[in-house]
Amino acid sequence: MISFLRDPGARVKRLATTLYGYTSLYDFILLYPVYALLFVDTGLSTAEISSLFVIWSVTSLVLEVPSGVWADAVSRRLLLALAPLLAAAGYALWSIAPSYWAFAAGFVLWGAAGALQSGALEALVYTELERLDAADRYATIMGRGHAFGTGATMVATAAAAPALAVGGYPLLGAASVLACLLCAAVATTFPEHRVKSPEETPRGYAAILREGVREMRASRSVRRAVLLLAVVWAVWGSLEEYVALLAAATGVAAYAVPLLVLLVSAGVALGGVLAATGRRFTDRAFAGILAAGALALGAGAISGVPAGFAAIAAAFCLFQMATVLAGARLQDRITGPARATVTSLAGLGTDVTGILVYGGYAAASTVAGHGVIFAVFAVPYLVIALALTRGAGPRSGGERRRERRASGERRASPDPAPPAGRSS
Repeated sequence: MISFLRDPGARVKRLATTLYGYTSLYDFILLYPVYALLFVDTGLSTAEISSLFVIWSVTSLVLEVPSGVWADAVSRRLLLALAPLLAAAGYALWSIAPSYWAFAAGFVLWGAAGALQSGALEALVYTELERLDAADRYATIMGRGHAFGTGATMVATAAAAPALAVGGYPLLGAASVLACLLCAAVATTFPEHRVKSPEETPRGYAAILREGVREMRASRSVRRAVLLLAVVWAVWGSLEEYVALLAAATGVAAYAVPLLVLLVSAGVALGGVLAATGRRFTDRAFAGILAAGALALGAGAISGVPAGFAAIAAAFCLFQMATVLAGARLQDRITGPARATVTSLAGLGTDVTGILVYGGYAAASTVAGHGVIFAVFAVPYLVIALALTRGAGPRSGGERRRERRASGERRASPDPAPPAGRSS
């Protein structure tokens, strides 16, 4: 037992196993595929349902950065355990007292849960891997973690229909709450070591926020990584909400729509697994992923036929792969103590960009079909790819000196030069 605890490889495996269990349980929510139906069956109008999504988005937007600062001030493991408990409370409200205000409160709790997890999870995993001299495995482990989460969502989607037939919404709610409680229990087993230097003094929340903002302002490579993650993630992540509508627009029978959605989800899961293969990609190779994904998305969407979803699934596979790699690049470039804060700033960029995508999609839907809109939203990835291939010019001497000092304080990452553009 002692030799197991001392073996870095075994400790990395323990961390990875805990992460996979956590992400699987966090996303094994049987209410996911049918909560919109629950709202309709409760008597909510389309406008009321849309207002719930706004409440959800605003909650995430408002709490994203404060939760990241909190994750740099207190135990990240504690926040990861608290997040699914908040989500469980929200799902319980939906099941026990279905009404507009219960749904609104549930979305506030769900949004708060997502904000607590965002930043804290990435920072904890990277910090632990760095302590074990295994930071180069971050993309592999986080990619698989995302894949496990997506796989759990797919299983939950498949299980929701028979469960709904047997026990209705109360059974789905109970199963969702149970998954969250188990997720919180798994979170308590995360290893966490927050080593402080002897000269480091206790910091308040404002000081931590200033440190995170200062690191972003002082390091161009961090700024680029933040922007890259925000844009790459936000566009396809927002489009994912409309995949079912795109599937229905192809003219397939209603029962076939979930199958096409599952095909895209399978692509997302595969992208998480394949992320490890791109760990040492150059900027040009990274740009190639985005360009290929954009072309596949545009071609598949504009085809207007079910077979086109094979190309769309391939596009989402590449976009998920790019998102994981962009996240790894960001973590590699953060050198200060406000790691979760900087990560949450990227999350804030993702939320803002996502809202813009939702607004743009709504406006475009009045003049164009879903296939055309999806194809239009492939263009930003081509723009990012072009920016990456062109580069962003030479770095200043001051920045080069700062990065040399940072690399002397920790092991250098095997990643290539930082990207020049970005999103979440």
